[in-house]
Amino acid sequence: MNANSAAATGLRLLDPVPEAAARLEAAAADYLPAEQVERVHRAYLIGAAAHDGQTRKSGEPYITHPLAVAGILAELRLDWETLCAAILHDTLEDTSLGRKALTAEFGEAVAELVDGVTKLDRLQFRDRYEAAAESFRKMMLAMARDLRVILIKLADRLHNMRTIDAMSVEARRRIARETLEIYAPIAQRLGMNRIKAELQDLGFAALYPFRYRVIRKRIQSQPVLRRESMATIEAALAHRLTQEHLPHRVVGRVKSPHSVYTKMRSESKSFDQVMDVFGFRVIVPKVMQCYHALGAVHGLYKPLDARFRDFIAIPKANGYQSLHTVLFSPYGSPIEVQIRTEEMDQIAERGIAAHWMYKSGERAGSGAQLRAQDWLRDLLESQEAAGSSVEFLENVKVDLFPDEVYLFTPKGDIRALPRNATVLDFAYAVHTDVGNHAVAARVDKKLVPLRTRLVSGQSVEIITAPSAQPSPGWLEFVVSSKARTAIRHFLKHLQHEDAVQLGHRMLDRALGELDFSLDRVTPERLERFLVEARLPRLEELLADIALGNRMPLQVAQALVQRDDPHADPKRGRAGDALDSEKILISGGERGVVSFANCCHPVPGDDIMGYLTAGKGIVVHRLECSNLPEFRKSPERWVAIGWDVEVTGEYAAVLRIEVDNKPGVLAQVAAAIAEAHSNIDNVEYQERDLRMAVMHFAIEVRSRKHLADVIRRVRRLGVVHGVQRL
Repeated sequence: MNANSAAATGLRLLDPVPEAAARLEAAAADYLPAEQVERVHRAYLIGAAAHDGQTRKSGEPYITHPLAVAGILAELRLDWETLCAAILHDTLEDTSLGRKALTAEFGEAVAELVDGVTKLDRLQFRDRYEAAAESFRKMMLAMARDLRVILIKLADRLHNMRTIDAMSVEARRRIARETLEIYAPIAQRLGMNRIKAELQDLGFAALYPFRYRVIRKRIQSQPVLRRESMATIEAALAHRLTQEHLPHRVVGRVKSPHSVYTKMRSESKSFDQVMDVFGFRVIVPKVMQCYHALGAVHGLYKPLDARFRDFIAIPKANGYQSLHTVLFSPYGSPIEVQIRTEEMDQIAERGIAAHWMYKSGERAGSGAQLRAQDWLRDLLESQEAAGSSVEFLENVKVDLFPDEVYLFTPKGDIRALPRNATVLDFAYAVHTDVGNHAVAARVDKKLVPLRTRLVSGQSVEIITAPSAQPSPGWLEFVVSSKARTAIRHFLKHLQHEDAVQLGHRMLDRALGELDFSLDRVTPERLERFLVEARLPRLEELLADIALGNRMPLQVAQALVQRDDPHADPKRGRAGDALDSEKILISGGERGVVSFANCCHPVPGDDIMGYLTAGKGIVVHRLECSNLPEFRKSPERWVAIGWDVEVTGEYAAVLRIEVDNKPGVLAQVAAAIAEAHSNIDNVEYQERDLRMAVMHFAIEVRSRKHLADVIRRVRRLGVVHGVQRL
């Protein structure tokens, strides 16, 4: 490093190169030209000087951590910029070294990588989870610009997990849980199975140390007979492949403690029941030889029915390709065999880090990298629509499912979706507009509803209608983050529009009680009021009124007093809200009008509205037992009524006394269904030898519809009484 560079950083450079730095440079020299290795060496010198005097929890010099992170990336044969950024990844956060100095010494690309990995600990957040979520959002956005950001972060997390024993018990559990929930799934999503497997095992060991030790001990103490039988099977596989003149490598493998534990939990099995702890990987030169090898091993041992998967013809979303088959061994236990080419094996182990190449300064996008970019593009759409960094982090967690289903469009294109994905998830995977206007689908040419769950191999055609739009109920059955985010974004937009319209009607009515109108409020006065209320636009004020955050009469009085000093501010304050002109509701008001669970109003009931902060108008029946309490706050009362046409289904609860004998529940449920009413819930309240009391939560369209349901139930001979609650 020259004197000018040293002066630019303002740091005292350390000359001795420790053993870790020497190992890193030797690993880099194995695949990088000498001038690039020299840049890595300069990054070490600057990083060591910046971290001089800092130590880790273990007492080691801090520089040992970034050197180890760079060493992990050198094993993946990453470029010099990534190695330099890895060595310097904590300098912006933990030292006096600034971004300008990094840019001057190593260029903008390295500075951008370091900044992308840097956490946001210096900012103030409500809690640790929000800070972690905001840091994660920043990292993902930087990752979208350059995938190398996540490679550095994964290597950083891997080394932290390798040295986690120096942390407190509470910190170990928190970091381990985050590793298992976020970083290991990201490594899997990017196809980096080797790093994923180690992160999972280290996370499992830190989070559940006793379970980890027990399972690890059981794996290590497998009977000699089983180990000998595996050696015999490996030899038999190799012999059969040689007979078929197939060049090959056969690699035995043992399931990790985390993998065994996950299978025990997901399949509710004991350790002894998890028989495929051992397996084999067959590696051949060419794709067609994979299928040849498959025939050979099936000729040697019989395959288990329905346990064959072809990930070569239909790769996983992270680019993973292999043939999976499970065979009956001669020793009674099933064994899994994976068959792939050398290139597939590299991609399976390294994912997007495999074949990392640059041409004329630009990344040559491999298939795995392009798939990762597509995933990140969807994440960017998700973060733009997410209301907060916490919501974005939760969306990403949902999207990191370990299992996926593979589906076909009518044109034969393949779409990968999370496990348990529905038709609606598929619609949003095609395009947000397709999802927003979806009404049904044809799955394998059969008409199905939007909530239908899909399985791999199905062909899906979405049916849309221009008038269709998302409903809150959709959120109950979609599983992908893209669908969930798009639906929430649409509903928030609708809620805002509805809130503005309703707030306008409420303010007009309040001004009318003062013999005034919004048209008579001068623009200057309105602007002055909005500035005082710290609101950017009139629409925000109207939405605030509808959502119960501001009382319409108080806003009206403030506007009238300033414009008309002779107006009586008391007028309308003590008047009964129910005697005013009513606001009519049609059932289409989304998010700003809700119906009370204490009295379950339905169209046709006499009703009143009560403004609740953040919820808007909550509708109650006039005979609700809570009304005396509401009368203590008359300024929150809203005069409302039903419009001429009311749409939607409304909740009602019936108390039904019946004979306590078999078949009664089915009879009552059938009578309710015959009246075209849905049953949401049934609860037994009282039971004795002769009688039973049940509460039925049902959906009706109106008071008349409810009366029809009650009449049909009363006609049953087993029913002794029906009462609406």
